[in-house]
This record gives sequence, C-alpha cells and structure tokens, in this order.
Amino acid sequence: MAVVEEDAAPAAAAAASDPAAGSSDNEITVEDASFVHTEPPQDGSAPPVVSSDMEVLHEKVKKQVIKEGHGKRPLKFATCFVHYRAWVHGSSHKFEDTWQEQHPIELVLGKEKKEMSGLGIGVGNMRSGERALLHVGWELGYGKEGSFSFPNVPPMADLVYEVELIGFDDIKEGKARSDMTVEERIAAADRRKIEGNEYFKEKKLEEAMQQYEMAIAYMGDDFMFQLFGKYRDMALAVKNPCHLNMAACLIKLNRFNEAIVQCSIVLSEDESNVKALFRRGKAKSELGQTESAREDFQKAKKYSPEDKEILRELRLLAEQDKALYQKQKELYKGLFGPRLEVKPKKANYLAIFWQWLVSLIRYLVQMLKHKKE
Repeated sequence: MAVVEEDAAPAAAAAASDPAAGSSDNEITVEDASFVHTEPPQDGSAPPVVSSDMEVLHEKVKKQVIKEGHGKRPLKFATCFVHYRAWVHGSSHKFEDTWQEQHPIELVLGKEKKEMSGLGIGVGNMRSGERALLHVGWELGYGKEGSFSFPNVPPMADLVYEVELIGFDDIKEGKARSDMTVEERIAAADRRKIEGNEYFKEKKLEEAMQQYEMAIAYMGDDFMFQLFGKYRDMALAVKNPCHLNMAACLIKLNRFNEAIVQCSIVLSEDESNVKALFRRGKAKSELGQTESAREDFQKAKKYSPEDKEILRELRLLAEQDKALYQKQKELYKGLFGPRLEVKPKKANYLAIFWQWLVSLIRYLVQMLKHKKE
C-alpha cells in the first residue's frame, strides 16, 4: 500500500507531536483541486419531495432514488452503516434523525429488529453512497401497537425514511460490532481508513468520506468509553486521522461548518493537534470568521513555530485586515467629505453707511419732536 502523505501545513509539527505522522497511511494530502460539490442531506420538517420513479421492493416497501450509489448491493448478513431520517407518513412528525445526532447506525441485514424490517429490505436494495426515500407499511414498521417511548410512533403508522447507505461489510456470519474484539474493531476501522485514502487519491471525495465515516462508526462513543491505556491509544491512532481526513474532504467540497465539527472532535481529545488547529482555522477563514481563525493559527504556531503554511495563513489574515482598514478609511472619507473652511465675510460698507444714516435721521426727528412739545 502506498504511503499517503500529510499536507505540508501541519507536517512539521506532526513529527514532534505525532510519532506516526509522515510515516503511515494515516492522513491525506490537501492540495488545490476542483471537485463537483454534492450537497449534504437537507434538514427539514418533512420528507423531501422526490420526482424519481417508485420502485416496488416488497408489497409494503417502495423506494425512490434521491442520489445514485456505486458498486454492488449488500448480501444477507452484511453489516451496513446507514444514516436516516424517519417520519410518520402523511405528517410532519419526524421521530428519528441520525444525521442530527452525527452517528450512523449499524444494521445487520436479516438480523435487524422487527420494527426495522422494512428499513432492512430497503437498505438491502441500495448501493454504497445511494440516498433514497423509502415508503414502508406499518406491518413492517412499528406494527399495530406503535411505540410510545422512544421513538414515539402512533399505532398502525406507515413510515417514510430518507436513507443513505454509507457502506457495508459483507461478513458471512453477520458479526456485529458489539460481537467483535477490540483488535477486530480497530483493524476493521483501519481497513476502511486505508480504502478512504485510496478513494481520495482518485479524487472521489464522496466515496472517501463514506469509508472514513464507516471507520469512525467502528469507534463509537460507547466503544471508546470502555478503552484505556494502549487500547485507547490504538483506537485514537485510527479514529483521529479519519476525522482529519473527513475535514480535508469537506474543505475541498466547501462544506466548512462540517469540517470545523470534525476538527473540533479531534481537538477535544488532543488540544495541541496541529493538523486539527490548522484545518479548523482554514475552514473558519473561508467562512469569514477571521478572529477565531487567527486564534487557531496562533495556537498551531505555538506548537510548530517554523511551519511555513501556518505563517502564510497568518500573513494572509494580516493582509486582509490591512486591506479592510484601508477600504473602511476610504469609505468614511467619502461619507463625511472634506472639512469645510469657514471664510470671514467681507464687510458691506454701503449697507453700514445707510444703516447709520437712517439711525441719525430717526434720532434728529425725535429731538425736534421733543422740542415742539
């Protein structure tokens, strides 16, 4: 497997803070390139309106494709990783949203819970990366009784799912994550990370992110909370690079807010991670969050004072500040205009003479009047 180098910005600091930096398949190169921007799923209070044909998968399950996937479909007992939103049909009642929770679910086809049997049929007829709208009858959902705890679903409620199949592992015995050993889960995540790096080198960003997200799914919070010592270090050595690689892809796709989230997850574990600080600063800079971006770059500089890319970003921010100041200065100058000079008015001597003459005549008239009286 070819080594996938890390980008130049955090490389120098990584050598000091990350023993694996620059010598593993951990992280991907971030370089200038153009990619088609695929919009992430939209948050909405109701299912999206889809114009594609309705495909009948089962008497109680129908599918409409929102975005085409790639590759083959998962086999029975495959471990699938999916994101979905779920609504009660004919209403705006959304009772689940894994995108909002930022955690995909694991679904072993043929071993799913009874209330997810309709969802399982739909996922089994999807390809990796495919996003679809599933229409599921109540018989293959929460049934006649419904659910009054979590999630809250009325009795005999038909369901609508917006589903994305992130990817799957075709494991014959249908081994779920919970049945794997620590070493097996870390190894499975590492395989996904390496596959993601290969997709990235081929400039297939969406496919790369699917692999990284699947790798991260093997390292869920419930799993990480149980790890200590060397096992936690082993897991983080796979998990953190996947978050950083996700951030690199998201920056390429101009999805800067999502990139910030991925970097912040890494920084919650390692506040001195130069790569995470640099990429988060880059994303914030693109969003116009200048001061916050500067703060991240300054922190990165603290741990890697000679890094040329970090210094370059700080210099660019300083130049932007200077240009903005000059622009504001010109704007205010034009707004208020030059200060007017008050010139003294020339005295009008003819007017003064006539005023004096009128006053004199008025005075003489009053004097004559007093004498007559």
